[in-house]
Amino acid sequence: MELAGKVFVAGHRGMVGAAVVRRLEREPGVRLVFRDRAGLDLLDQAAVRAFFAAERPDLVFLAAARVGGIRANAARPAEFIYENLVIETNVIRAAFEHGCRKLLFLGSSCIYPRLAPQPMREEDLLTGPLEPTNEWYAVAKIAGIKLCQAYRRQYGFDAVSAMPTNLYGPGDNFSAGDSHVIPGLLRRFHEAAAENAPEVAVWGGGTALREFLHVDDLADACAHLMRVHTGEQFLNVGSGEEIRIADLARLIAQVTGYAGRIVFDAARPEGAPRKLLDCSRLEATGWRPSIGLREGLAATYAWFLDALRSGSLRLG
Repeated sequence: MELAGKVFVAGHRGMVGAAVVRRLEREPGVRLVFRDRAGLDLLDQAAVRAFFAAERPDLVFLAAARVGGIRANAARPAEFIYENLVIETNVIRAAFEHGCRKLLFLGSSCIYPRLAPQPMREEDLLTGPLEPTNEWYAVAKIAGIKLCQAYRRQYGFDAVSAMPTNLYGPGDNFSAGDSHVIPGLLRRFHEAAAENAPEVAVWGGGTALREFLHVDDLADACAHLMRVHTGEQFLNVGSGEEIRIADLARLIAQVTGYAGRIVFDAARPEGAPRKLLDCSRLEATGWRPSIGLREGLAATYAWFLDALRSGSLRLG
């Protein structure tokens, strides 16, 4: 299927949505349409239906979500499950009702059981208990997958799902309270370097293994999947490489120029011990990532510095 016609990117102000927009701007047949939160509240079912009735997009990339790190998930579980359930329900239903040709729903690797076999295959979904630190978000994302499958089974709606691994890149959330691990560490090491702090504390013992994917690689995968993938089976999207949090912290220290000590607080939660995706299904369609971790971290830190200097990024 060609990427052509009117395309709605839900969540275009977020890191993922903005990357999808950048990628789609290179497609000559695409006419982008989006609304910010002031122009369209995705939690408002009537407003979402009215938008779809007026615009009638041909394709939809559903990247809008309430996201955050371990601390945010623990503090606001009701917010995380409610807002994500409502957003995906409203958008998927309205897309079907108003003749959308195809919808791509973006989930998260946290859908998998805490102790799933590694690397995690799509078949491992719902085979064990979820990671408690983000189960509310995970349940909502699992529901999104099932919504896509249900609308396909009952109505023949071409809704597909992709499950990305941990993401980072320009436009990430660098706030102190609810950022994910890479933006959180980039900010803390940047501030420590500027203040000549003797040490930086990192949550957890540093032994947890994580896989990371640059958001521009994800956006390219989304465009690829919109072209070539159909069917109920969701697909994992990852880099195929993992790194210990301790090694990640040392790499970020190098990128930011921090030369002090790094200490690991094992009393703090660090989530699942390991999370690596099996992306063999995606690779069989002909797609692989192109941005290495060190290269991606350096580019993200450069974006962070530019955003600070321009005043477009304010650290809360």
